[in-house]
Amino acid sequence: MTLHFYFARRFLWTFLGIFGVFFLFQVLLDLVEQIRRFDSSVSFGEVMRLTLLNTPDGMYQILPLVMILSSIALFVSLARSSELVVTRAAGRSGLTALVGPLVVAAIIGTLAVAMGNPIVAATSKAYSDLRETYRSGGTSALSIGAEGLWLRQSDPRGQTVIRAARANPNGTVLYDVMFVAYAEGGGPVRRIEAEQAMLDSGEWRLRDAKVWPLIAGVNPETNSERHPTLTVPSTLTEDSIKDRFGQPSAISVWELRGFITDLENAGFSARRHAVWLQMEMARPVFLVAMVLIGAAFTMRHSRMGGTGIAVLSAVLLGFSLYYVRNFAQILGENGQLNVQAAAWVPPLASILLALGLILHREDG
Repeated sequence: MTLHFYFARRFLWTFLGIFGVFFLFQVLLDLVEQIRRFDSSVSFGEVMRLTLLNTPDGMYQILPLVMILSSIALFVSLARSSELVVTRAAGRSGLTALVGPLVVAAIIGTLAVAMGNPIVAATSKAYSDLRETYRSGGTSALSIGAEGLWLRQSDPRGQTVIRAARANPNGTVLYDVMFVAYAEGGGPVRRIEAEQAMLDSGEWRLRDAKVWPLIAGVNPETNSERHPTLTVPSTLTEDSIKDRFGQPSAISVWELRGFITDLENAGFSARRHAVWLQMEMARPVFLVAMVLIGAAFTMRHSRMGGTGIAVLSAVLLGFSLYYVRNFAQILGENGQLNVQAAAWVPPLASILLALGLILHREDG
């Protein structure tokens, strides 16, 4: 047990050190990108705030890379200090050295999903809203719940809140829709209800619409008007709407199941979110696979030579498995693979591949 705790502690400190280095690099690179993206009207403090909000998402994406580099660094260090040789000489299999790091990797993966995912979701949403505010002076938002679909579009003239009972899969056609226009810095000025609203270039085209003016001293119903067709200016685009409801990473994993249900009830396809949910559940397994891949190439004595080739091989195989996992995710989102198969087969296959390599080197 003492040996397991020793290897686990060594791996944890190695992971934290590499994670800290990558965090600093991520902040510096993103800071340069944010400064390039915005002009002098956005202060350095605001740019730094954007950078710090965007960094957690970047770190979450490269967590498998940090994990495999931590595994490589640990086992190369153990090999150079002959600690693995001593472990084997004491009658312990080389696999014994893997128990502690694997437990730590599983715990890190579980915490990343249970705690890191909600943090990333919150910071990503805050970053997106703040970026739109600095870029256009307003924000556009989308919310989906049991009562239907809610959109908010903003422009210099004010804001418009849109509610629809349901929508087409792209979110560009809304049914049983209501528009409430607000003056800049003021209250509502107009309400519109329509049977259907279709998003065209720079405007909503409404069919069978009724308009009520919401002005003090004016009877809304008496002054209401009906229009067979009506256009309402819009700053929204199909891409911006799809980005709003199409980014599963912006939703906490704890809220994703309910969101999937609401999304399907609103008429949208929730397959992308279902695949993402399963991918998040499988993330700890994939991180464990990365530790095994790193160990498979570096658990040998450094005097045998070829350490550089072994490290390079481990990194390349890790990248290959990462891209296979992403490719399976795309196939799952397109409906060409079962949701569970797209999420779970790559990490499980990675573990079996790594175990095969380790057993071959240890006992082969």
